[in-house]
Amino acid sequence: MELVRAASAVIVDEVGRVLLVQRGREPQRGCWSVPGGKCEPGETPQEAAAREAHEETGLRVRVGRELWRVQVPIGDGRAYDIRDFAATVIGGELTPGDDADDARWVALAELDDLPLTTDLAVYLRESGVLG
Repeated sequence: MELVRAASAVIVDEVGRVLLVQRGREPQRGCWSVPGGKCEPGETPQEAAAREAHEETGLRVRVGRELWRVQVPIGDGRAYDIRDFAATVIGGELTPGDDADDARWVALAELDDLPLTTDLAVYLRESGVLG
C-alpha cells in the first residue's frame, strides 16, 4: 500500500478546549477533526501541521511533540500516514478557511455530541492533551 504523508495539529487552549474544524472535503466530509492535511514536497510533518492549521483556522501555531500516528485508508490502494502533533496558538484570528467549512473550540464534554472523524475522540482522550 502506498502511503501519503500527512500531518495534523492538536491545538488546546488555556481552558482545555480543543480546536476542531468541520471537513469541507472527502474523506469524511462534514465530520469534525483537528486541522491537518497532506505534506508538501520537502516539507516536514511539523511544518505541514503548522501550515495546515493556519490555512484551515487562520491561527499561527507552535508545533510541539508528536501525540500519535495513524494510517487511514483512502480506498484506492493508498493510505494517509498521519502524524498528529500538540500545538499552541501564537497568533492570528480564528476564521475557517481553505477546506474547512467551520472551526470552533470544543470542550471535552462536547466531543460526543459532534460527528467526529473515525476514532478522533479515542485518540484525543488517550493522548492526555484534554486533561
